[in-house]
Amino acid sequence: MSEVVRLTLVSHAMTDAMAAGRFPTDEPVNELGRSQIEAVDLAAVGAERAMCGPESRTQQTAELLGLTPVIESGLSDLDYGRWRGDSLGRVSPADMTVWLTDPAQAPHGGESVVDLVSRVGQWMESLTSEHMRVVAVTHPAVVRAAVLVALDAPPRSFWRIDVAPLSRTVMHFRGHAWTLRSNRA
Repeated sequence: MSEVVRLTLVSHAMTDAMAAGRFPTDEPVNELGRSQIEAVDLAAVGAERAMCGPESRTQQTAELLGLTPVIESGLSDLDYGRWRGDSLGRVSPADMTVWLTDPAQAPHGGESVVDLVSRVGQWMESLTSEHMRVVAVTHPAVVRAAVLVALDAPPRSFWRIDVAPLSRTVMHFRGHAWTLRSNRA
C-alpha cells in the first residue's frame, strides 16, 4: 500500500518547569531550549503542513524551528488541573500512585491519560483522509499518547515511554493503520 500520511511529532524545547520537575503552565522555552533548537534541522522532513499546540512553548518552538504552524487544539498538553505549576514533590504520594497506575483517573481534576489518548487518537484520525507530510510540534504527553494509538497499546503503558525535548517521532498511516517508523532525539 502507498503511504497516505507521514506524521513527524516534535516535542517542544526545554522549559523552566521541565528543568525544575514542575507541572507545566503556559511558559515559554528557556535559554537551554533555545540553544537546543539551533541544533535541529527539520529540512529533511519536507512537511506540507505544520501544526502546533496552542501553548506558548509549542508555538515558540515551532517558530524558532522556522515553521509557520496552524494552532491545533488536538495537540494541547495534558490538562494537569490543580497541579499546574506545582512541583512533583508537592503532590501527595497517594494521588501520585493513583495517577501513575490508573490511567482512567485524574486526581488533579484535569484530564486523565485515557481521555488524552482518546483526544490524540481523534486528532490522528482527522489526518488520515489526506495524502500529506505533517510536522506537529507538541508535548511529551501528546507524543506518548500518539505512540500508544499507533501501536494500539493499552493506556497503562503511557508512563513507559520517554520523550526528550526536541525529539522527533515519525509515524506513517498506510491504508488502515498507523505504524511507528522511528523515534529520534
